[in-house]
Amino acid sequence: MKSRKLISLSVDPIGTVMGISLIVVWGMSLLFLLNWHIDYRNPLTYLFIYIQTHLYTGIFITSHDAMHGSVSKNRKVNYIIGYITSFLFAFNSYDALIVKHHEHHRFVATEKDPDYHDSGKFWLWYWNFLKRYITLRQIILITISLQLLWLIFPLENLILFWSLPSILSTFQLFYFGTFIPHNDGHEHDNKHKSRTLEKNHLLAFFSCYFFGYHYEHHDAPGVPWWRLWQMK
Repeated sequence: MKSRKLISLSVDPIGTVMGISLIVVWGMSLLFLLNWHIDYRNPLTYLFIYIQTHLYTGIFITSHDAMHGSVSKNRKVNYIIGYITSFLFAFNSYDALIVKHHEHHRFVATEKDPDYHDSGKFWLWYWNFLKRYITLRQIILITISLQLLWLIFPLENLILFWSLPSILSTFQLFYFGTFIPHNDGHEHDNKHKSRTLEKNHLLAFFSCYFFGYHYEHHDAPGVPWWRLWQMK
């Protein structure tokens, strides 16, 4: 296995290429699907919803990696890609997200952790998770964007391939990146208070870009998502 230092440093230019590629593929896929004829009898409809959800999750994962400086060693490029992907993910503020995310790493699974809820109950935890991250500014921008896009694209397509994937993506990120790894029951000697998925790289990628390898992420946060499997 490569050393963690080598894995962490090998992010440029591959990290930049990966980030830009996800943005481009997500955008092209969305444009195609907003013009696609919907047929609920066609199984492709549901496959496309999953694909767009997965790409949407990848947009956030790229933003997350930028918060750890692992998209590019060039700080300006890293920031720009992080800013763009945060904005594309429901108009999030990169500057606000980075503060909260580093609080999560610093105070993981404690009352100071903005991602944690000691109830251990999925829906209550998820609701509090959303309340901490969704702002009035985002709601206003999403509403305005939907109205403007509705002038160009069918509302049904917007709901199925823009709105729904964004909601499903928050479930995907919360379930694999917060609820499962940080739920109650950590061993006393677990320094990161994080669980991790069993070793299955294919499942780990399609579930959440290896983000389920969460102990490994907390142990080496500078490792980008596309190399995280090497830490397992």
